[in-house]
Amino acid sequence: MNDRLSGSRRRQNGPAHPTDGIAMDAVKTWTVQVDIDEHDDRTRAVARLHTGGAQSLTGTGLARLNPADRDVPKIGDELAVARALSELSHLLLDVAARDIEQSSGEPAHPVL
Repeated sequence: MNDRLSGSRRRQNGPAHPTDGIAMDAVKTWTVQVDIDEHDDRTRAVARLHTGGAQSLTGTGLARLNPADRDVPKIGDELAVARALSELSHLLLDVAARDIEQSSGEPAHPVL
């Protein structure tokens, strides 16, 4: 990740370790694997969420080089990955909404 992005934006969402000083009953680790492939002037990113259980979600993002733009592959990677992660976050939000509805019997409309 670009150094410019890694420091300042992370702090905007709270401390680097939001669980510091808080006793947790359980700690879970979910991982996201992002694969990027390029073909000609197109970049595709696939983001896979692994929760350690049966649930697995996948988001896909695409980027295309505009013929009028300079070819900077890193930018295509960034756009494709951002789009894949965005799709993944929306899919996860949909899963959470369905789980809330099943648990509560009420319509759920969580937002990001």
